[in-house]
Amino acid sequence: MTARIAFQGEAGAYSHEACLNARPEMEALPCATFEDVIASVRSGEATEAMLPVENTTYGRVADIHRLLPESGLHIHDEAFVRVHISLMALPGVTLEEVKSVRAHLVLLPQCASFLESRGIKGEAAADSAGAAAELAAQGDRTAGALASDLAAQIYGLDILARHIEDHAHNTTRFLIMSPEADESRRAERMMTTFVFRVRNIPAALFKAMGGFATNGVNMTKLESYMVGGSFTATQFYADIEGHPDDANVQLAMEELDHFTEEVKILGVYPADPRRF
Repeated sequence: MTARIAFQGEAGAYSHEACLNARPEMEALPCATFEDVIASVRSGEATEAMLPVENTTYGRVADIHRLLPESGLHIHDEAFVRVHISLMALPGVTLEEVKSVRAHLVLLPQCASFLESRGIKGEAAADSAGAAAELAAQGDRTAGALASDLAAQIYGLDILARHIEDHAHNTTRFLIMSPEADESRRAERMMTTFVFRVRNIPAALFKAMGGFATNGVNMTKLESYMVGGSFTATQFYADIEGHPDDANVQLAMEELDHFTEEVKILGVYPADPRRF
């Protein structure tokens, strides 16, 4: 059976690029939604899932933290992808001919300076790679798309301007997930991701976090979101540097247990070298 890694979006999406970079030996499987990505792995159609969790410019990817704890999958690796945005058009079209561009709503603000300086109107699309595919099919010589170089290559479009994003740091972090957990120490620098719910007592979150500070465990991410349709039921998502077998991590997690109703580890995995 061919090993596949599933991603959300059309061929040429940044998630597709992440798959090619991180798992070049696997066949990339496009899916319509994040739920479809997860379902494809749970059914065995795909071996792993490539899921974006955050972007340095845009922030958290909507809904993804809600999906991860209930996905039945485990984080196996993380992958950082530098998001380079290119303006593309039909073959032979010049930049001066382009009056409008289509892209995912997230991409348009990231190129605001470039578009404004050239009087190009931005229009929201469901998917940037999909916008490139539609442009190739429709043949509008006054229109362009904002997407990856990979999308231009796949759909036979000319790149008129490369790397037009406003911020040079524009990077998306992806999580590679699989059905089986692997908590072995596979690198010198490891990450641990978990979710937890604090007990309904005063200052529970402050006390729960105290163990990480006193034991020198670096928490690189902490986010909260509501669960169960209640304003009082809050779940927290956390990333820490270290492995559960590290003495300081063990002590911090033991202290966390005292002030929480539930703690669930989502993955233990090597830190991407581009993290540091």
